Amino acid sequence: MSERPNIIVIMSDQMKATASHLYGNSFCETPSLERMAREGVLFEHAITPHPLCAPARVAFWTSQYPHQTGGRRNQTLMPEGAIHAFWLWKNEGYHIGLIGKNHCFDREEDLALFDTWCDIGHAGRSNGDATRGMDWFRSPETIDACHAGWRNLPGGNPRFTYGVTDFPLEDYTTGLIAGQTSRFIEKHRDDPFALWVSFPDPHEPWVCPRRYAEMFPRDRIELPPWREDEFTDGTAPERNRVLHEMLGVRDDPMEEVLDVVGVYHGMTRFVDDGVGQILDALEANGLRENTIVVFCADHGDFMGEHAMQCKGGVFYDCLTRVPLIVSWPSRVPTALRDDSMVSLLDIVPTLFELQGMDRPRSMQGDPLPTVTNTAGRDAAFSEYGAGGPRFAMSDLEAMGRPWGRKTLIDSLQWREAEGRRKMVRTRDWKYVHDPMEGTGEDELYDLNDDPWELKNVVRDPDHAEVLPEMRLLLADWSIDSEEGTPVPLPEPVLRDRTR
Repeated sequence: MSERPNIIVIMSDQMKATASHLYGNSFCETPSLERMAREGVLFEHAITPHPLCAPARVAFWTSQYPHQTGGRRNQTLMPEGAIHAFWLWKNEGYHIGLIGKNHCFDREEDLALFDTWCDIGHAGRSNGDATRGMDWFRSPETIDACHAGWRNLPGGNPRFTYGVTDFPLEDYTTGLIAGQTSRFIEKHRDDPFALWVSFPDPHEPWVCPRRYAEMFPRDRIELPPWREDEFTDGTAPERNRVLHEMLGVRDDPMEEVLDVVGVYHGMTRFVDDGVGQILDALEANGLRENTIVVFCADHGDFMGEHAMQCKGGVFYDCLTRVPLIVSWPSRVPTALRDDSMVSLLDIVPTLFELQGMDRPRSMQGDPLPTVTNTAGRDAAFSEYGAGGPRFAMSDLEAMGRPWGRKTLIDSLQWREAEGRRKMVRTRDWKYVHDPMEGTGEDELYDLNDDPWELKNVVRDPDHAEVLPEMRLLLADWSIDSEEGTPVPLPEPVLRDRTR
């Protein structure tokens, strides 16, 4: 066993905090995450710096905001020359590994850092047979058979599809990644290692083993509250209304809505069991007290909130608030909940401090409170967009009906690049600023009176005194973090084809 602590960062994809009972879910228990929380610190208010896969991941590993690195779109992966955690761990002699979804690194100099590389995505093996350091413990044939057809799930609903299947649990991405990680731990128990375990679930395609789907029958699901006129009373920004037209489920059969919510939470519970398998492997190999384990998600999912599913360029908590647990039983406090406002940018600096490593000056995150001696914070920030042109209701109306999943994909790059909006969240308030000229569509939510963010009160005179405070927080953050690398925008043809 190495004298230096090992690192395992377990990241789920598109898991909102409230998918777990630890964050208030009434029907989805996550006992393995509860076990981690008993052995560490759970953070109540962890915020992603960007509620989109690649920007969140680049920000996570560099501890820099997307506007600083240029990683603002799903097409802008880790930039050349970026200082990220894996370079520094490699220089310290750690065995570097990825097991699961990448969607962050594509440059050869970065990929070469990984001694173990087992990349698998939402629909199965994304790089054919390409692995490094260890082969998959399941055969390529059984893995591919399990994931065949996931991109073409049956169903007549234009907004979402879902499936329940009966393959061996070890062949699904979650079961495969958990099993592969257990074998990695046994193989490298005498090496110092830094491992990224990256579950693609519960991101779509929403496909669940029957065993897990049956844990969430329709009569067990409790949907969040909806407000009938949330997107029609004139208080919601146009961008939010456009997204609701594409992702809204109000007119869908309630049986289908309950089923897809059940599948999503079944996938979440499957991930939770995978976490338990990894913790068991650490204990079986005598590494639990010498390994810092982090669990988090890159961003969230509507999954019923605001009568929508999936995600888009807005800042509701279901998309920006993520689970975060840090556990190192021998060195950090246990069974504590911290209610500070924290960011995913804080995780790598926290790991460096716990390891006794120096933090590069480029990193914007601060070590997390409670697990270190750093004081708590009162605000966290997120952003979206790359300065591209606006996608308005008129642009949506120019696209073919029925609006739904196809519309979402056809307009994806345009919408992901549009604008440069920013969010600040405190324990009590959330403020979103949209600097696009002439929009006048900022948002303000009273999180005490309206925890589901169903009413934008930015124009409510009763809250006029709050706006200057939130705007000052956002302005100070913008100045402190400054501006960074310009981002290439999608070719005009990618916008024109949607008309």
